[in-house]
Amino acid sequence: MSPDLLFWLSLVLKMAVTAGFVIAAAMVAERAGAAIGAIVATLPIAAGPAYVFVALDHDAAFISASAIGSIAAHAATAVFSLVYVMLAQRRSMAVSVGGAVLAWFVVAFLLRLVHWNFAGVVAVNLALFFACIPVTNRYRHVPMPAIVRKWYDVLVRAFMVACLVAAVVGLSGHVGPIVTGLLAVYPIVMTSLMLIFHPRVGGPATAALIANTMWGLVGFSACLFTVHVAVAAFGTWIGLALSLVVSIVWNVILWWLRTRALALRRA
Repeated sequence: MSPDLLFWLSLVLKMAVTAGFVIAAAMVAERAGAAIGAIVATLPIAAGPAYVFVALDHDAAFISASAIGSIAAHAATAVFSLVYVMLAQRRSMAVSVGGAVLAWFVVAFLLRLVHWNFAGVVAVNLALFFACIPVTNRYRHVPMPAIVRKWYDVLVRAFMVACLVAAVVGLSGHVGPIVTGLLAVYPIVMTSLMLIFHPRVGGPATAALIANTMWGLVGFSACLFTVHVAVAAFGTWIGLALSLVVSIVWNVILWWLRTRALALRRA
């Protein structure tokens, strides 16, 4: 088999596997409501496989360095979420999603211009999230109406996630670890949810889903912090596995806190 054919077959397989993960998670999110759906949506279901596939072609130093770019870019997701939540209260899907995507790329690009060290990028990441969370909290409680899935939903989600994987894997050998890390954490799952839910249930209900993701996204930040530290200390695969454990434990804690709060409210 020629190297070119092997590359394309490998890329198609990577795109298909990652898209399958995201589609399954989105279906769970649809049936569980905004709060539980947000917890599922903030697991590393897109960035995780992207990192695994990049790790197949690069060493631990590249992956650890990529995490710096990911942490900086992920900080832009706080602004992305805030802009969408605010615009979606009154604006159309095109304006709301377009404004959020533009905000993400502008903030991610500006953060990309800085030569970050680990301590600095962690501080900026957490500062942006803790500045945006209080603003979005008031929009978290709009109920999610029942959803009738359209035939093209799965195709839209699969296409969007496949494009992300293709971009990350295809460009990682040419753009360096920082830009690779930036591409790996573009909020493709949240963008997909916005495009699917906004025209169907309206802006405020979709904004509630996105607002509920904010604390889960802080857990994703912790996951990326772990990638940088653990991959350098223990190697690629142990480091990535530990980062996944951190993300899962964080989201389980969020689920437990939510369950406990609901039980106390009923008591």
